[in-house]
Formats: sequence, structure tokens, C-alpha cells
Amino acid sequence: MDGKKKRTLFKNAITAVVILLLIFAFVGSEILSIFEIHISSFMIAGGALLFIVAIEFLTHGEWRLGGGNMKKEGGIVPLAFPLLSGPGALTIVLISFQSSGGLVTLIAIIVVTAITYIVLLSSGPINRILGKRGSLIVTRVFAIFIAAFAVQFIINGVKEIFH
Repeated sequence: MDGKKKRTLFKNAITAVVILLLIFAFVGSEILSIFEIHISSFMIAGGALLFIVAIEFLTHGEWRLGGGNMKKEGGIVPLAFPLLSGPGALTIVLISFQSSGGLVTLIAIIVVTAITYIVLLSSGPINRILGKRGSLIVTRVFAIFIAAFAVQFIINGVKEIFH
């Protein structure tokens, strides 16, 4: 992708992330309550979804599921969701809102997404330094971390159910 298309993709993804996190922070517990979904069930489902993403990146080095690609989907899948605003981030903003209030959660969302946007904009130079092979290695190594995080999320959700 050229620089302008990348910036547009990143801007779309970050915008979607902010919207998702804000919605979930401010009305997430009500949404879960309406559908009678316990946070532990959400953690298990989110962990399963994140595990699928990790396997996809581990085996293929890119997102191939859903019949589309990141360019066609404007960066929403998988970049905005589930990678940047996945089950971990959604759960954290929900807990942050409940424990620290709306203002602290709002500031945290803005700071973290701003930093993320800067990192995404820096991906070009990072890719040039790593090269294609280095990028694939990094992608697969981080896919293992994402898979481990997903498994831990599932374990934590199962533990919550039985407590």
C-alpha cells in the first residue's frame, strides 16, 4: 500500500477502536446485562476469537478469514477488532470504568489509541529495517504471544465461572 492508503487504513482502524472502546466502557456492562452474558463468558468467547486470529497469523502470516482483507474492510477486521480492541481491551475498559470512572477511562483510551496510532504510522520504517523475512518472523512470534494471551483469557473466564 502507498503511504496515503496506509494512513487512511490506520485512521479508520483507530477511529473504530476509539468508538468500540468508548461504547463498551460506557454501556458494556448494560449490554452484557441485557443479554444476560456474564463477563466470564465474554472472556471465553473473546479468547476463542483471539486464538483463531493468532492461529491465522501464525500459520499464514496474515488475516485471510472472512472472504475479505484488511484493505477492503478499511482496517476494521482484524486490525481494529479483534487485535487492537479485542476481548482484553474491552474487558479492561469495562473494569476501568467501573473502578475508576468515566473520565479516567476516557483519558486512558485517548492516550493509548494516540500512542497506537503513532506506532502504526511508524510501521513503514520498522518494516524497512526488518525486511520481509524479519517481519514474518516477528508476526509469528507475536502470534504465539497472542495465542497464549487468548488461552489465558479462556482460563480466567473458566475460573470465574467456577468461583
